[in-house]
Amino acid sequence: MAVQVRVPTILRTYTGGSKLVEGTGDTVAALFLDLDSRYAGLRGRLVTGDNGSELHRFVNIYVNDEDVRFLGGLDAKLSDGDEVTILPAVAGGSVDVGEFPGSAEVPGSAEVPGSAEVLGSEGLAVLSPGMSPGRH
Repeated sequence: MAVQVRVPTILRTYTGGSKLVEGTGDTVAALFLDLDSRYAGLRGRLVTGDNGSELHRFVNIYVNDEDVRFLGGLDAKLSDGDEVTILPAVAGGSVDVGEFPGSAEVPGSAEVPGSAEVLGSEGLAVLSPGMSPGRH
C-alpha cells in the first residue's frame, strides 16, 4: 500500500531534497521503518524511547490532517493513498515589540487561548501540539 509523505525542509537532507516521498506500511510505525530503509536516519529524527516506541515530543505527525496522537500514535492505521505530513513543532515565545527601538505594535494581532498566537492581518500562526494544519 502506497502512502504519500510530506517532508519538512529541515528533514529533506535525509530524502535527497525531496519534499514528497512515498512509503509503505499498515501503521505509522511500519511506515517509519520503511522510510528509514530508503532514507537512512530519518526515523531517528521522528521517534524516541525503547526501540523507537514513541514520537519525539517536538514532532507532529498528521494522517490526512488528523494528529496521530489522537489516532493511536505510532499504531495509527494507514490505508492506501493516505497522506502523512511530518511537521516539526515550532517553539518560542513572545516579545513585547515595544522593547525594541523603532518597533511598533502589529495591527490586528490576537491571541488564540491555549493554542497559537496569531500575528497581523495575514493571520500568521504558530501551531501547538494537537492542532492540525489547515483546520483552524
